[in-house]
Amino acid sequence: MLDRFKGFWQGVVLAPFVTLFIRLGISPDAVTLVGTLGVAAGALIFFPQGELLIGVLFITAFVFSDLVDGQMARRLGRSSKFGAFWDSTLDRIGDGAVFGGLVLYFAGPGDSMLYLSLSLYCVVMGSVTSYARARAESLGMDAKGGIAERADRLVLILVATGLGAIFGVPVLMYAALWILAVANTATVVYRVDKVRKQAVAADAAAGAQGPTQNRSAG
Repeated sequence: MLDRFKGFWQGVVLAPFVTLFIRLGISPDAVTLVGTLGVAAGALIFFPQGELLIGVLFITAFVFSDLVDGQMARRLGRSSKFGAFWDSTLDRIGDGAVFGGLVLYFAGPGDSMLYLSLSLYCVVMGSVTSYARARAESLGMDAKGGIAERADRLVLILVATGLGAIFGVPVLMYAALWILAVANTATVVYRVDKVRKQAVAADAAAGAQGPTQNRSAG
């Protein structure tokens, strides 16, 4: 859903940063790395201490690097397979750090085994969501779609956590974790079923071609 607004953020809001970084000679891959380190630091330093709002603000300052680096690469004409690999790999680290930070929060000041477990579940299912798409594409199939894309997951948990901290309503974060658990599960099921249908169709097509080729050869 949020991908629809990517052009606005890249072309308008973040354009000055893109221009500045290019003038300074900073590479897109460096921006990706710094952004991931910032996200991980914000989540793993502040969340476990119970500083949820500071953590969210710190993470937010770095999370937009995911849009900046892509726009930089396009302007510089440096889009590459390694860049795509680098970006996707570091995305997994950033996502894991955010939910890992929540796990540590619920193991400490948050003191809730239920939501610690739910945060762990979101870590795992978020990774499976991304892996399902990557593995499908490596096999020549499409597994895009679902209701829990990466941007949606990050925005929901960060906004809910931040607002919950500001207004003293932790139930917003709890609700976000439940929503993400359900949405991640639904997305994984959707992608698995989508790939299964493509695989069945491909196998059926291959089976149909086999006998035809044999009859032709005869």
